[in-house]
Amino acid sequence: MIETFAETGLDENILAGVEALGFVNPTEVQSLAIPTILESDRDLIALAQTGTGKTAAFGLPIIQKVDTKSKAVQAIILSPTRELAIQIVNDLKDFSKKVKGLHVTAVYGGANIGAQIRELKKGTQIVVGTPGRTLDLIRRKELALGQVEFLVLDEADEMLNMGFQKDLDAIFAETPKEKQSLLFSATMPKEIQRISRKYMNDPAEISVGQRNSGAKNVSHEFYMVHARERYRALMRILDMVPNVYGIVFCRTRRDTRDVARKLSQDGYNADAIYGDLTQAQRDQVMDAFRNKHIQILVATDVAARGIDVDELTHVINYELPDDLEVYVHRSGRTGRAGNSGISVSIIHTRETRKIFSLEKMIGKKFEKKMVPSGLEICQKRIFNFIDHVEKTEVKEDQLNEFLPEIEKKLAWMSREQLIQHFISVEFNRFLHMYRNAPDLNVSSRDRKSDRDSARRKVEFVRYHINVGSKQGLNPHRLMGLVNEKLRDRKVRIGKIEILRKFSFFEIDSRVEAKLNPSFDGAVFEGVDIELSKAKMTSYAPKISRDKSFGGDKNKSFGGDRDKKKKKHKRRQKKKKFES
Repeated sequence: MIETFAETGLDENILAGVEALGFVNPTEVQSLAIPTILESDRDLIALAQTGTGKTAAFGLPIIQKVDTKSKAVQAIILSPTRELAIQIVNDLKDFSKKVKGLHVTAVYGGANIGAQIRELKKGTQIVVGTPGRTLDLIRRKELALGQVEFLVLDEADEMLNMGFQKDLDAIFAETPKEKQSLLFSATMPKEIQRISRKYMNDPAEISVGQRNSGAKNVSHEFYMVHARERYRALMRILDMVPNVYGIVFCRTRRDTRDVARKLSQDGYNADAIYGDLTQAQRDQVMDAFRNKHIQILVATDVAARGIDVDELTHVINYELPDDLEVYVHRSGRTGRAGNSGISVSIIHTRETRKIFSLEKMIGKKFEKKMVPSGLEICQKRIFNFIDHVEKTEVKEDQLNEFLPEIEKKLAWMSREQLIQHFISVEFNRFLHMYRNAPDLNVSSRDRKSDRDSARRKVEFVRYHINVGSKQGLNPHRLMGLVNEKLRDRKVRIGKIEILRKFSFFEIDSRVEAKLNPSFDGAVFEGVDIELSKAKMTSYAPKISRDKSFGGDKNKSFGGDRDKKKKKHKRRQKKKKFES
């Protein structure tokens, strides 16, 4: 096994750039891939998990092999997301600081295509792009791949998961038949096998570690709560780790936005990254996160591609992914560069089987943790704060001129009072938040009781609202309005009656206390909303089956006449039979 970069065959200029970045020992995938790419033109399939140094594994030998005297595109590197493309470009530029004449260009959607075209026209040897924008530039005839010698698919499995298969086929078709194709992936689904058979020529294969295995220095934990308590559990987990620096993974963009918004409102240093953000917004959030101005980044799996941060303390699965292989990608974002990390999962009572499947997949045991109580959190935060105060450097020469005035100002307080005020400045929020906080923990044995309690009849209260069909209100809009104002999509709503100028609805009595305050100042289609409690009796008109179409007026349609005719016929038949 190669132990230093000097043994890989890289030239002095590239080694100087690598050493300037502080890298001495290559990772396993680098020690296997770099000599393979340098010493032959053979295609390569490399299977390695996220965070194993794949960019350097293909980037360093490509930098060495391209001709810097030519301005033609000689290498095309495809990645699933713009974030990853930008990260690859930045890494390649760092690696090649000592290499004169090398130009690397990023092309991706969500950015000005005109600026990217101008950059390409200046001449560049390496292009890193997302499949969609790369194909767009090819079709505009702004990106020529006729002289490409290297084609790299980075995170190839994720590109296929995102639906880029047709784009990849089209890009491959634009490249010369004689080239070196390098495919890097964490998994080897059938689609990748198809690409390797169709476009690669007798590829060499390297595999780092056991497939789908977890990183060695990442521990795995899970907390079990009812699904409705997931956010409260997240808050408590974060509160127990004052110096947390991590990513919270959600399944959908909507959940990502909601969780990030709630965390910010509750005083956490958090922001979100998801598909609807502009490139400028993404860059702003990511710069803040990399510089640790943001402690908690809430993200979807797709948006998190390209986040390359070595010092994450935690990865938190707000929801487990449907595809368990995605869990391996998520957890691999912590525990990098020799650091230890923790992968936390918040699960509900129906997900214990997923935990067992993950343990089997990654070959590691998950530790079940108890959601901390309010008392535990307050103690943890207070003692952490006191430790921080004890270790704070005191600069007496700068404080001396202020001390007499400070002592005079605080002279009325006793020692105990001073400590109480000192602690309260930092902890009033926690003490208020966790006063009489309930236990959120459940066990898998609670699953039946959980189902039974959900089936029990909810006690509803009935409310009158001063808008109806005249203002465009319907049951769907009413439910959306209630959910929006209460900020709770899971609140139970019962019977809804929409009348012309007003309406009635039933709502779970447990949220009654915050219903009216939530609607203060609310407006619907220009009408100031007024809510008032109503009786539980229904105001909907009761329609009698016998009186439909006008009740007694049915007689005019022959109701009684028909009955008399039928009775008369029965009598006639009876007489005929008797005779």
